[in-house]
Amino acid sequence: MKIGIIGTRGIPNHYGGFEQFAEYLATYLVQHNCEVYVYNSSNHPYQEPFFNGVNIIHCNDPENKIGTVGQFIYDLNCILDSRKKDLDIILQLGYTSSSIWSFVFPKKPLIITNMDGLEWKRSKYNFLVKRFLKFAERLAVKYSDYLIADSEGIKKYIDNKYHKNSKFIAYGCQVVTEIDEATLEKYQVNKYSYNMLIARIEPENNIETILDGVVLSETKIPFLVIGDYTINSFGKRIKEKFKNTPQIIFLGSIYNNYDLNILRFYCNFYFHGHSVGGTNPSLLEAMGSSNFIIAHNNIFNKAVLKENAYYFYTPEDVSFYLKNKDKKLEEGKIQRNLEKINNEYDINRINGSYLSFFNKCLQKKHC
Repeated sequence: MKIGIIGTRGIPNHYGGFEQFAEYLATYLVQHNCEVYVYNSSNHPYQEPFFNGVNIIHCNDPENKIGTVGQFIYDLNCILDSRKKDLDIILQLGYTSSSIWSFVFPKKPLIITNMDGLEWKRSKYNFLVKRFLKFAERLAVKYSDYLIADSEGIKKYIDNKYHKNSKFIAYGCQVVTEIDEATLEKYQVNKYSYNMLIARIEPENNIETILDGVVLSETKIPFLVIGDYTINSFGKRIKEKFKNTPQIIFLGSIYNNYDLNILRFYCNFYFHGHSVGGTNPSLLEAMGSSNFIIAHNNIFNKAVLKENAYYFYTPEDVSFYLKNKDKKLEEGKIQRNLEKINNEYDINRINGSYLSFFNKCLQKKHC
């Protein structure tokens, strides 16, 4: 089976959830006798032609020179290259800047699209952008042979709105077991004596709400913010707003999974503010790291965590939890989240679901 993966900035992961997923899935598929091509941005720091047996195709990405429009050009370059590869399947991760090129896709391969979240609901977009994203969503549904939803909420939305059946396959992760607390010295924190969040610094991830709650609580425990605050005006404003709050520490982006696992494993409270999308990879990773999770109150987070977390809407909620909750008393919630990762979100199980789905789709094609 020859599979191309488009829609990410590339692997190994140096950006976000889709990239981490693509890295996991691509290497798994190679181990199961698939020929895999992952499309990488020319701006990606990894410039080798192979990664753990995966073919890396570097395509020109002018985003760093011309801004967001460059994403559309990059996706077009990826799709044009895919026409040369005689692929059986193209897995399209997201549709924001690629679905407008649907008419360019090669005819032979099946187009399978992971629909990601409800992109048009993101608060960072203005009215015109949101209208475009709804249009792009419709194109992705129309021109894909099969659709994948990463949460039951997204599946229900797609099935009801477009009357087109989608396949639910969640993201996956691994339970963290190997830990070395000495790594904490690099970040100048002590185990179980700091709180944290990991997210893109964007409004819909409720960063400001969480940090306002930290200030309101008057706690002096360090609060680590992991995410690139330099790439947009919101991030820069947030960094400026809290620059005189010494307990709030902006670490920027960290893509070293080993370090991230250790930071998660030894934190006191883990805050998950994502409010748009399906099953978020960083939430699963927090669950697999034995975190006591305080999440934004929305259907996507609740579908995963259910009663095994606390939920916030406001800074006052965040402040209350910081002042009144004790991780030691929440071992039941933590243990049930670990069991859920092992039973429902184990990365090998999820990767196997993708491979099984690919095989079924190809079998239908050849019947």
